[in-house]
Amino acid sequence: MNAQPPAPAAPEGAKPGLLALLFGTRARVDRPTYLRVGVVLTLVKYAIDFGLIYGTTGHLWMPHEYLSPAVSTRSSILGGGNEWALALMIVLTLPFLWVGLSMTLRRAVDAGVSATVALLFLVPGVNYILMGFLAMMPSAPPKEQAVAGVDLHPRGKIIAALYGVLAGLGLGLGVTLFSTLVLRQYGEVLFLVTPGLIGAFAGWFFNQDEDRGLRATLGVSMLAVSIVGMAMLLFAIEGVICLVMAMPLALGLGLIGGALGRQMARFTRVAAGHLLVIFALTPLLGAVEAALPAPLVEREVATSVVIDAPPAAVWPNVVGFAELDAPPSLIYSVGVAYPLRARIEGEGVGAVRHCEFTTGAFVEPITAWEPHRRLAFDVIEQPAPMFEWSPYRHVHPPHLDGYLRSRRGEFRLIDLGDGRTRLEGSTWYTLDLAPSAYWALESDALIHGIHGRVLAHIKRLSEGGHVSVPAALDDRPLGG
Repeated sequence: MNAQPPAPAAPEGAKPGLLALLFGTRARVDRPTYLRVGVVLTLVKYAIDFGLIYGTTGHLWMPHEYLSPAVSTRSSILGGGNEWALALMIVLTLPFLWVGLSMTLRRAVDAGVSATVALLFLVPGVNYILMGFLAMMPSAPPKEQAVAGVDLHPRGKIIAALYGVLAGLGLGLGVTLFSTLVLRQYGEVLFLVTPGLIGAFAGWFFNQDEDRGLRATLGVSMLAVSIVGMAMLLFAIEGVICLVMAMPLALGLGLIGGALGRQMARFTRVAAGHLLVIFALTPLLGAVEAALPAPLVEREVATSVVIDAPPAAVWPNVVGFAELDAPPSLIYSVGVAYPLRARIEGEGVGAVRHCEFTTGAFVEPITAWEPHRRLAFDVIEQPAPMFEWSPYRHVHPPHLDGYLRSRRGEFRLIDLGDGRTRLEGSTWYTLDLAPSAYWALESDALIHGIHGRVLAHIKRLSEGGHVSVPAALDDRPLGG
């Protein structure tokens, strides 16, 4: 069932209007048109970015910086009170992104090349090679165009799927950049609403000419969400680890959105303009969420181990411990921070413990010093929770700075009365990511893993008779 009749084809030989050429999906794009429009839009976009950056910071925006795909290049220059300029740059980038993707797709069809090569437009470096290649390719005979690209009147399945993916990509990148770089917000709009809308956009575009079935729609929706994730990686917005952690939630919501988008296309007359309104309102919804932040809830993660040694033998290795030599488990070896050693400056309450991780050191002033029984501390400084995997040498998304915050910690030594000790370790932390229930599952598991690594190390040291700190510290009175 068709939700809407297809748009009438332009008369043979008629030239499309400028808006139809740039933003439409049906106008033919030949070699001269692609080259002229590409050069003009590149110069216009460079001039806009140059003017924004120079006008707000005085920085001369060089062509090599413009050609860099990393969003961090722009955000580092436009930080410190210039977030409005970064937001405007993001908003202005989205129509250029759509025009580039849409015209590249239509140019590929006109050249007799498979329409799927348009996805290479999203790959930094490769996109320039692709554009140069398509700018040199002559138009193919109509028969070859139909074989390679599927006729645009009406859209074939491949064309419909690509436009669905591109629409979801524009929405996903736009909302992500605005939310993370401008609002500094990792909320429910980003992690719950946006994946669902990506799937809905993809499902609607894919089925607007005809119902192509639920299974195919769900596949296109999953592809759209996955490509948004890959684009974030390639544009240095995110790293591999966080994308892998977010994907189960995003894919599930994208499937739900895809099924909804298909139903919209089948049974309602939703115009593209309505979807554009939704596109525009989504960042506004994120801004409202950022203005009404939810209170942070402190969570406790507790882990324990039984050690075949008395508390007096365990205590010195709790206060500080030697280098951990056991290899980390897989998740930590790929970039998540894990502990290496701990040392203490001073003794008693007021001493400062330094727990050194692969990304830096936690600074932990001692708040309770009960030899052989309890050691408690606050956390006043902490390093990044991970090194992000990325194709680039350095990527540092905002969520690495303070969104997962350790507040305090504690070790408890419980004498089991038979020469053994149960050692319990607790960490209290806050998590400024939504939905908190989802992210807490993963952060709790990571902290449990860190606890387990430290407690197992203390167990080996204590059972082996090793003393990590001077014995004089063992018998200091309560409070130092």
